[in-house]
Amino acid sequence: MGRSRNTRRGSAAAAVEEPVDGGTARLVPDPDRGRAWTLLIDGAPQSHVDLDDPAHLSFEYQRRIGHVIDLVAPPGRPVHAVHLGGGAFTLARYVAATRPRSTQQVVERDARLVQLVRRELPLDPNARIRVRAADARAGLAKVPDGWADLVVADVFSGARTPAHLTSTEFLDEVRRALKPSGVYAANLADGPPLAHLRGQIATAAARFGELALIADAAVLRGKRFGNAILVAADLPLPLADLTRRAASDPHPGRVEHGRQLTDFTGGALPVTDEAAVASPAPPPSVFR
Repeated sequence: MGRSRNTRRGSAAAAVEEPVDGGTARLVPDPDRGRAWTLLIDGAPQSHVDLDDPAHLSFEYQRRIGHVIDLVAPPGRPVHAVHLGGGAFTLARYVAATRPRSTQQVVERDARLVQLVRRELPLDPNARIRVRAADARAGLAKVPDGWADLVVADVFSGARTPAHLTSTEFLDEVRRALKPSGVYAANLADGPPLAHLRGQIATAAARFGELALIADAAVLRGKRFGNAILVAADLPLPLADLTRRAASDPHPGRVEHGRQLTDFTGGALPVTDEAAVASPAPPPSVFR
């Protein structure tokens, strides 16, 4: 097992590797940023964290969720946020950096991963971030009614979203935890023929009044496997700002909404607990 010295800039940082509940975790130092690290589980990249600049989001899908975070309330205003899936707590760190005094809950099933990240990539002790080692849906059930301004779902087990986090019943729990003005953002992964993604949009449409999808055009056309960020709320979404931010990203994305998004579902039906299945596994080439 490699050990790092990640608390001091300029020290000789080495990768850290150890078993966690979900496989083998590896923390790899970023050669281009002084105290930045990439978390991989069984070789699949999960998170990137810069301890000196937690507002820096390296991964494309995390930047897109960052755009949602930026627009969920006026700039800098504290929010109540729930993060389902912890990874290296990248997005919770981002909220704490960009919206000081926010109160956050992180639910991460992998208790040994939580211990590893807390030890090697410690959270700011002044950040109001509570981390609970629990199943995402079980942890969400403990959130008080109407508590959250934002719920972010970024849960993968073996690079697949578990089935019980893809249903209308799960979204009923999300809505219960959200304030009436709250926003839900989910990281979805799919590839051709995009059956999972279409079903997830239909599922969200059955529970929320407003939807948007942020993704690379090639993913939306079914040309390759990739991530798409589903955004849902009951109040109108800041579509113009989301579209502008997604288009100006280093990896530009498209924002689909309204009739175009409805047409994209192709008649897919909402997913229930009874019929739910995990998201498709990515092809091996995705992580090469």
